[in-house]
Amino acid sequence: MRKYEVMYIIRPDIEQEAVQATVEKFQGIISNGGEITKHDVMGKRRLAYEINKFRDGTFVLVNFNGTPEVLTELERLMKISDEVIRYLITLDVA
Repeated sequence: MRKYEVMYIIRPDIEQEAVQATVEKFQGIISNGGEITKHDVMGKRRLAYEINKFRDGTFVLVNFNGTPEVLTELERLMKISDEVIRYLITLDVA
C-alpha cells in the first residue's frame, strides 16, 4: 500500500448534513481497501478564484494508505459527484 493525500472542495450551497454525508461516503470508499491516517474538515473558506460560479467552499484534507484500486474508485466517484467542485489526489512522499 502507498501513502496518498487528497484534498477536495465541497460546494458551499449544500446543508451541513449533506456535507457530512459526502465526507462519510468518501471515507467509506477509502476504508474499503485502505486506511485513513489523518482526516481534517477544514471548514468553509474563500477560493482564490471562482469555480463554477462559486466563490467559497468547504475544504477537506485526507491522508491515507491504499491500493491503486482504491485510488481509481475514489477518483471515479469524485469526478461524477455533484457535491465536489474540485479535488486533487497526490502521492504523499513525507
